[in-house]
Amino acid sequence: MTRSVPLADVPSTATPWRRLLAEFLGTGLLVAVVVGSGVAAQRLSPGDVGLQLLQNSTATVLGLTVLILLFGPVSGAHFNPVVSIADWWLGRRSGAGLSGGEVGAYVVAQGAGGIGGALLANAMFEVDAGLATTERTGAGLLVGEVVATAGLVLLIFALARTGRGALAAPAVGAYIGAAYWFTSSTSFANPAVTVGRMFTDTFAGIAPSSVPAFVGAQLVGAAVGVLLVLALYPSVGRAADAVVVPHPEPHEVEARA
Repeated sequence: MTRSVPLADVPSTATPWRRLLAEFLGTGLLVAVVVGSGVAAQRLSPGDVGLQLLQNSTATVLGLTVLILLFGPVSGAHFNPVVSIADWWLGRRSGAGLSGGEVGAYVVAQGAGGIGGALLANAMFEVDAGLATTERTGAGLLVGEVVATAGLVLLIFALARTGRGALAAPAVGAYIGAAYWFTSSTSFANPAVTVGRMFTDTFAGIAPSSVPAFVGAQLVGAAVGVLLVLALYPSVGRAADAVVVPHPEPHEVEARA
């Protein structure tokens, strides 16, 4: 007798290079969306920073949602080193989630994708090559990054643990869109995106001198998010294979009952 196993119950069998390609492309396209929409907003609404941020955040919400749906079935659509590291940390005792080696490979792919995405946006909008000059400093901005990253980690793992991974695309997109406005830093919440945005001297850029503090705050936020999710969902590690979304092969698998 056979039964069909729902896709959400099937572990990923995508080959490693496909998963890394998905993380590279997903992170790169995410940064291209953030940077490209920032450039477009600057040109369409000169002098109105509030409207520019609205345009930038709207494009990011929609783009991130689509990218999670597109690449999630292959790699889980992490697109973020802190998510991959948290996935390994929480899942390591139960044998779920990424292995240590996979985390390293994911982080490299995400970082390379972030840089490539910024360069792609520069090329599309004919932005002069060069590093960003926008300084983003101050304790308030760093607190904003801690809050934004902690909330993101908590949301992702809460959805996975409660079997609601199918909602990750709209939920994560909505959270990032809201965090653009309720955090002082406009919610970078992602080391790969932060590094990528260093390579564009535009509305979305961040000066190299500001990057280490932002990344440090994001790592602190990730740790806070992990502690919160463990307090609320002690057995969350068993759901690490479903982060950000369950990622089986895109076909139905027949299993023996």
